[in-house]
Amino acid sequence: MSSRTLSDLAVPRHGWAQALVTVLGGLIGMGLVAALGLCAAGATGLPDGSFPRVLAATVVTAVGGSVDLSGDASGLAGAEGGLTVMPLSVTLTGALFIGWSFLRPLRHRAVAGAPELAGWAARIVALWLIALLCLAFAARHTFEISLGEGALGDLGDLFGVSPEVGFAADVPLTLLVGLLWLAGVLVLALLVSRGAPLPGRLLRFQSAVRPAAHAMLQLLLASVVIGAVIALAVAATRGRPAETFAVLLLGLPNVAWLALTIGLGATWDGRVEGPFGLPMPHALDEVLRTEDVSALNLSTLAGHDGRVWWLLVADAVLLLAVAFVMAALSPARVRAWQHAVHLAVALALTVLMICLVGRISARLGLSVLGIGDLDTGLSGQVLLKPRLPVALGLALLWGLVTGFAGALLARRTRRRSRSDRLPGADGRRPNADC
Repeated sequence: MSSRTLSDLAVPRHGWAQALVTVLGGLIGMGLVAALGLCAAGATGLPDGSFPRVLAATVVTAVGGSVDLSGDASGLAGAEGGLTVMPLSVTLTGALFIGWSFLRPLRHRAVAGAPELAGWAARIVALWLIALLCLAFAARHTFEISLGEGALGDLGDLFGVSPEVGFAADVPLTLLVGLLWLAGVLVLALLVSRGAPLPGRLLRFQSAVRPAAHAMLQLLLASVVIGAVIALAVAATRGRPAETFAVLLLGLPNVAWLALTIGLGATWDGRVEGPFGLPMPHALDEVLRTEDVSALNLSTLAGHDGRVWWLLVADAVLLLAVAFVMAALSPARVRAWQHAVHLAVALALTVLMICLVGRISARLGLSVLGIGDLDTGLSGQVLLKPRLPVALGLALLWGLVTGFAGALLARRTRRRSRSDRLPGADGRRPNADC
């Protein structure tokens, strides 16, 4: 067999066809989840056949894109606003598929050169930008809206105003943020995978980085699974399954990861005003639907539902479990304090990611002849943002404590397993004649 044939067998092919499958597969998965979630939320009844446009906008926001709201009626009426929110169920679907598909051609490899990884990633990036550009241009539509009754409606009837409100994706920002999102997914896929190849110069860092990164992936996915089980139980016992499935298919990680940070003691500031609502439990909506910005934390939520304190217990159990797994996957030479530092840094970065992707900002204001924000049921605002320094500080503290405790548990388990394998560990003397 020739050396060229041996080279072809040694290096799996990952060219343009595989890159196309990666990009299209991720977008199709995201679109399917988004479509089912929008259907459950009642978006199929939107006028003018706008469902595909809304679907495109949902996928755009899932990768960090921004959607602007605007409208007018011959200069007599206007609407303005914006929407910044990531439907993280859609985001997670795309990230998992793209990450898996990116690593699949590299499996069964111990080392991969940096040029090879860069070339494979570049193919995916090029096709991704083309697909994202098409989605961003498709994510725009205009609706004709009714002013309803009251002063604003009377002004509209008097002047024959029929205002229109529309949405459109910010194309340059969508491309930039979507590119950063994809780069983050590909890098994280290499970090969290225990068997993916790395360039030779980075191999010495994998014992410190990969167990902690893999532990954080387990933490995030476990919180989503727990949230899904609770949501399904609520749907089965309390009814309103359509709303529950809309939350599951659009914003389950939004709720689960928010609850994860709140269980750590973090505080979020938020407010809900007008017809908007959050795809979250009723207690959260009650805390946030006030005249001013409210603090969302364990204390304020417990005033509406005392069961919220179980978040603290759940976080402690989950973090101790992933700390144990992280220590068990790490080389035995790594000390307990090093495990603690690794988990603290990883958890702080994870909480930072949650705080960045979990922000919500939505506002719609409607005016006729300069008179706006009247009681039309159309204007409103949703705001949710974290107190970042406190959240990161608490994450570091939790990581240090649980990382150290998990390392001690893993070390004790290793010693017990080793002693069980030693001759005579069952209390009997080994046979000297053997």
